[in-house]
Amino acid sequence: MLEARSLRRRYGDLLAVDDVSFEIRAGEAFGLLGPNGAGKSTTIHMLAGVVTPDGGEIVVDGQRDPSRPDVRRAIGVAPQGLALYDELSGEENLAVFARLYGLAGARLAERVTWALDFAGLADRRRQRVQAYSGGMKRRLNLACALVHEPKVLICDEPTVGVDPQSRNHIFDCIESLRDGGMTLLYTTHYMEEAQRLCDRVAIMDHGRILAIDTVDALVEAHGGLSVVQAELATPPASGVEVPGRLEGTTLRVDTDRPFELVASLGRGGLDIASLRVERPDLERVFLQLTGRSLRDA
Repeated sequence: MLEARSLRRRYGDLLAVDDVSFEIRAGEAFGLLGPNGAGKSTTIHMLAGVVTPDGGEIVVDGQRDPSRPDVRRAIGVAPQGLALYDELSGEENLAVFARLYGLAGARLAERVTWALDFAGLADRRRQRVQAYSGGMKRRLNLACALVHEPKVLICDEPTVGVDPQSRNHIFDCIESLRDGGMTLLYTTHYMEEAQRLCDRVAIMDHGRILAIDTVDALVEAHGGLSVVQAELATPPASGVEVPGRLEGTTLRVDTDRPFELVASLGRGGLDIASLRVERPDLERVFLQLTGRSLRDA
């Protein structure tokens, strides 16, 4: 449905995107993850037809070049920076975007009504957007990307700065779109969002794709071992052997069989006050592949 083939994009001396390729299948929710400066935004701008690649090509539903209006109609984009007109109402914003894609008359009214219901804003349809909360704006931003009924939806950080209720509503909306067969490209810095919403995930850094697979497969390949942490009520008795690393009364053990280890600790003569098992997850995979250094740009 959406394919990037050997995309490259340079800004002066900076090679922002370097030979990036991936395919998003029809009806798939695909996550694109990476730290600041990884090249995600440039990749998204190329996929949406806003930026022209220096090399490579993009195919959307069998058609090349998303800068062409007939190809771009198949794409909806909910950008990280809100693309809304504050002086207009929610209803008027949706109508503006619908008209850009050629909707008119009864069809326009039908899609605007659908989008307002989708965003949970039907009762605020005539209120100016400048009076909306941050969460309401985010929901409207997503609805504007969908009002023309695209085949592919690109969501760029759709839950930035929203309250828990709006975030949960957006999750429900994304899940309903995914379950309804829409093709989704989803970017986020929240690993739990990608783990919940995405069928497959690509991790990107320094302009290149580092890994692509299902979340479970990425965790299996790059997540490392589970960690069992035991807080001891008293230090181990003399002569009692302990596995792993003991710091004061905190014992940490790396293992691929955490529950067997927990059982063995209970039989090992240790006075255990509490236990915690840290299983490898997508966040650990992300840090393993992209590093733990701070990224401010």
